[in-house]
Amino acid sequence: MLQAQTSLSLAVLKYNGGGDYYANPTALPNLIAYCNNTLGTNISKDVPYVEAGSKDLFLYPFIHMTGHGNVVFSKEEATNIRMYLEAGGFLHIDDNYGMDQFIRIELKKVFPNQELIELPGSHPIFKQKYSFNGLPKIHEHDGKRAQAFGLFSNGRLVCLYTYETDLSDGWEDQTVHNDPNNKRQEALQMGANIINYAFNN
Repeated sequence: MLQAQTSLSLAVLKYNGGGDYYANPTALPNLIAYCNNTLGTNISKDVPYVEAGSKDLFLYPFIHMTGHGNVVFSKEEATNIRMYLEAGGFLHIDDNYGMDQFIRIELKKVFPNQELIELPGSHPIFKQKYSFNGLPKIHEHDGKRAQAFGLFSNGRLVCLYTYETDLSDGWEDQTVHNDPNNKRQEALQMGANIINYAFNN
């Protein structure tokens, strides 16, 4: 697990295309508080937005990305993201319903020679402090199963794409979506697994 004395800062990816990169503003701060309480981490509660093409991307070992709509990476932004991931960074993308058709195209710009690979329920990311047999389903939309996909660099999972789960909705303040406590707990526990895995692999 992450060590308590480790001081970390996480960020949210700001991207172009018109999609609402700013969706779920309470999500990552709540997940950070949960990790600090349950994993003994020391992650800053301040969560900045960082632009996809900025060199500041490299200041944050973990970047979260979400939204409901269009995403566009320029050639320079895609290159910057790839360099960030290959240098040891980790990107978690959570489709907030409506992003899927766009993000798949943009990820091909980042890793042109890769396809998203579905992670099985036995993958270690599901077996950290909390044990799951795949992604928990937080919100229902189209009757599709929740799926986790990955992109890899030198055998290391560098990008996790969570689809049809709405994990980050479950991290938000309870009053935002009125999710039952058990669903919020599942979302936060899976989020803690992602954080823990990202910093130990």
